[in-house]
Amino acid sequence: MVSVDIDQLYQWMNGFLWPFFRIAGLISTAPILSESSIPVRLRIGLAVLCTLVAAPLLGPMPDVPTGSYAGLLIAVQQVLIGIALGLTMRMVFTAALMAGEFIGLQMGLAFASFFDPATGANTAVLSRILNLVMMLLFLAVNGHLLMLSGLIHTFEFLPVGASLHVNGWGTLLEWSAQLWISGMLLALPLIIVLLTINLSLGILNRTAQQLSVFAVGFPISLTTGLVVLSIVIPQSSDFMTRLFSEGYQAMARVAQAFSGM
Repeated sequence: MVSVDIDQLYQWMNGFLWPFFRIAGLISTAPILSESSIPVRLRIGLAVLCTLVAAPLLGPMPDVPTGSYAGLLIAVQQVLIGIALGLTMRMVFTAALMAGEFIGLQMGLAFASFFDPATGANTAVLSRILNLVMMLLFLAVNGHLLMLSGLIHTFEFLPVGASLHVNGWGTLLEWSAQLWISGMLLALPLIIVLLTINLSLGILNRTAQQLSVFAVGFPISLTTGLVVLSIVIPQSSDFMTRLFSEGYQAMARVAQAFSGM
């Protein structure tokens, strides 16, 4: 007859629940996995499946009752860790949204926006296009699998039950600076071309004042922007792939900062 005592039951529950909270926290904020178009039940099922695969590899868990205040504190810590790691990768995709805003402003398409369920706000058309391109490339290079693998590796130097160091949030804020830098670098080729065109139209307006620059400038800027955009997007895959790699490294730095390393 197989007998199960309360301590063994707690170990089984803790071995599943606490890693589940960290994985679910990442899935709730990570790019692609947290899209509103994905049903909540599917996201929960994905978190359960990942936990079932990873839990046997994580080693023993803290000997704390699951329903105690200490267990609740550990659960909250795991959720916060997962959310922070998911936001780290989310910022990589936010850089594409920022680049689309910069390009649309120069092309005169800043008014062309629509409601984006992923962000919950109005998003420029070019921002949505660049975001979709980055999502497709992320899936093509198995970025979602590398992201989940990086999350599992965080259990090695940031085990369940370890106290969280405040430097983790500071590292996350430092990484957020890349949002502006990467977005500007991604949009820089088009910004340079469009600024050159606007400067040329400004000089033309001073030399040939009878020419209506406002009637000519918008079609020229829009057409040139679309042509340059069709050239730049296929060439930006290396830049986006490097952003993904930097995002994985940032996830490791945030987790190490949380552990006090």
